[in-house]
Amino acid sequence: MRSNRFFISFLFCFLSVSLFSQVEEGRRITKELCAPKYFGRGYVKSGDSLAAVYLANEFQNKGIKPIKKSYFQPFSFDVNTFPGEMKLTLNGQELKTGIDYIVDHNSGGFHGELKFKSLTESEIFNLDSTRKIVQFIQKSIFNSVIIDVRNYQGDSLKNANSIANALTDFATVLVVTNEKFTFSVGSNPMGFPLIFVQGFAYQAAKKIEIQIDQKLKKKHIANNVVAMIPTENKKAEYLVFTAHYDHLGGMGNQTYFPGGNDNASGTSMLFALADYFKENPVPYHVVFIAFAGEEAGLIGSKYFVDHPLVDLKKIKFLLNLDIMGSGEEGITVVNATLFPTEFEKLISINEKENYLSQIKKRGPAANSDHYWFTEKGVPAFFFYTMGDNKHYHDVFDTYEELTFNKYNDIVKLIAAFAKTF
Repeated sequence: MRSNRFFISFLFCFLSVSLFSQVEEGRRITKELCAPKYFGRGYVKSGDSLAAVYLANEFQNKGIKPIKKSYFQPFSFDVNTFPGEMKLTLNGQELKTGIDYIVDHNSGGFHGELKFKSLTESEIFNLDSTRKIVQFIQKSIFNSVIIDVRNYQGDSLKNANSIANALTDFATVLVVTNEKFTFSVGSNPMGFPLIFVQGFAYQAAKKIEIQIDQKLKKKHIANNVVAMIPTENKKAEYLVFTAHYDHLGGMGNQTYFPGGNDNASGTSMLFALADYFKENPVPYHVVFIAFAGEEAGLIGSKYFVDHPLVDLKKIKFLLNLDIMGSGEEGITVVNATLFPTEFEKLISINEKENYLSQIKKRGPAANSDHYWFTEKGVPAFFFYTMGDNKHYHDVFDTYEELTFNKYNDIVKLIAAFAKTF
């Protein structure tokens, strides 16, 4: 009896150490990807390229080899960037980039003082008035407009924002808003800047100066990073795990978007799964793909399905991981309604092991890299966590904000799910 107790105690301690190491490895990789040297893993300061090299080295260090001769699958696309100065001064006070103000992802650039006109509600929503405003701009009476949308909701807010976008063909547009800031990646720059200022940072404008450096990078080269743990049977099917490692990059040469939850956390989980399947082989080739270009419009995954490095018809199942840094409120499974049998397997495993508080069902959506695979007939799920961290596409999505509360349990759920095939 004593020896049995000793063995159980030893096993418990071993598993605890193993799980601790697993989540710590996830933290290590996530923290690294959020570091300033990668500058948001975007298109300024070679952030995405540096991150791709780091991921390839991590696979190599773990003894997980590329499918072909290289870990990299290059492709190119156009992307709008803000590589230099990014400065907004309101009445002599410099506002904080990403907190007090943000530019639209397709914003144009401009340096200088704004000769502005604050538009009234009647001027914003009256077509004749907006035409006169354009005429005044063309006569250089003013070179910018201010639109205050803080009191607008619903269709009025949408219409005001649409008018703001349209006016950037002629002038700089500054929008005063109470809406949460979210940034994205653009490829179709406007003629002039489109700037959003938070209501709490705005004061009645007397003097506005801006310095916004903008550049459209033509044919920016990015790389998917692909590795595989082969099984002995060369004709075996594939289990595929994917996550995008790119994020939004920088806004100017000082402010960047770390992308801790989205998606350094999901990328780090690829390596947790690689460690697991290396030690616990399955009768499938296990493929890991870290995609670039997701934030620019699922470009990396589209390129992969159009130029596949494995036979798409031989993929048994694909699991895409995005936003893996919390999980206190469970996970959502996109494509659950498309593959009900596989979804029921997940539910069954979770009910037995009590890994997560809930597994929420969702239908198909083109909201991450699983999408193009599903369009090609590949069975796939997309997992994302729900929890305390609500930061998304903003400067507050940092490593420090992540709890990793259910990281180990999600890895265990995925490992158990993989064994059902």
